[in-house]
Amino acid sequence: MLIRDLRDARYFTAGDGTTLCEWLHPGREEECLQMGYSLAHAMLRPGEESRPHRLRTSSEVFVILAGEGMLTVDEETAAVSAGQAVYVPPGAEQHLRNTGNEDLVFICLVSPPWRAEDEELFS
Repeated sequence: MLIRDLRDARYFTAGDGTTLCEWLHPGREEECLQMGYSLAHAMLRPGEESRPHRLRTSSEVFVILAGEGMLTVDEETAAVSAGQAVYVPPGAEQHLRNTGNEDLVFICLVSPPWRAEDEELFS
């Protein structure tokens, strides 16, 4: 069993511009987790947006915990808010923008686990 105190989590600015912390990732040597996904906590402050990007071979699920925004997946754009879960298929170009007055906070579940070489960033 692995228990992680999320209050001690280390956040960084990811390549797509989101503030992110990988909570669980099977690729970390110290954890040796046997799981087919990675789990991260992320946020965008009011007015912030992620860079358009795609995960070539991984699907992604966003679970919106707080705030509101607009998510674009390929040619489709939809409003997202707390209490919603969104599936993004592998290879889909995605972009998330905080349209509210509070932080847009969400969980990212990526399967297979996120890998830098799988992510393609756009301008």
